[in-house]
Amino acid sequence: MLSNSFFYGSQQLTVQSALLLAAGRLRGVLDEAATRRVRQSQEQVQAIVAEGRTVYGINTGFGILADTPISEADTRLLQHKILQSHSVGVGDPIPAEIAKLMLITKVQALVQGYSGVQLETLERIIWHIDNDVIPVVPEKGSVGASGDLAPLAHLFLPLIGLGEVYFEGTRRPAGDVLR
Repeated sequence: MLSNSFFYGSQQLTVQSALLLAAGRLRGVLDEAATRRVRQSQEQVQAIVAEGRTVYGINTGFGILADTPISEADTRLLQHKILQSHSVGVGDPIPAEIAKLMLITKVQALVQGYSGVQLETLERIIWHIDNDVIPVVPEKGSVGASGDLAPLAHLFLPLIGLGEVYFEGTRRPAGDVLR
């Protein structure tokens, strides 16, 4: 199995390896060092919250509300609402294969340990890749200077049971597939 595995975080993600992962010819796994980095980053976020420090994007609003503190009890709701408020894409969906490649490249970026993402979230994204439960991402729409916030919001809505996914050749509500 080792020769059929791609180790996120320790191997370079090339176009060829990304395409093999998307085709199911390689299986993506988290290596120990990546797991450790992600956990350490997650612990830093937890420490910020536990210490009552105010940090943008963790326990504040966004944009014009950047100085508005969000209570610890409401931080999970904040994360859900940011996905919902930024999923404003329109038009035909991008091909499922491209959305799957987006998931793959995002996993490789997140395992670097700089985002504070939870390990369970990464494992769930990999589950989506492995099980071909691929988000429907509209081809048009962006929010913010980076221009990728709307597509990324659509990409990750299924993690909270919202949006749509391609599964078994059909486009379906994510909540129905993930029950």
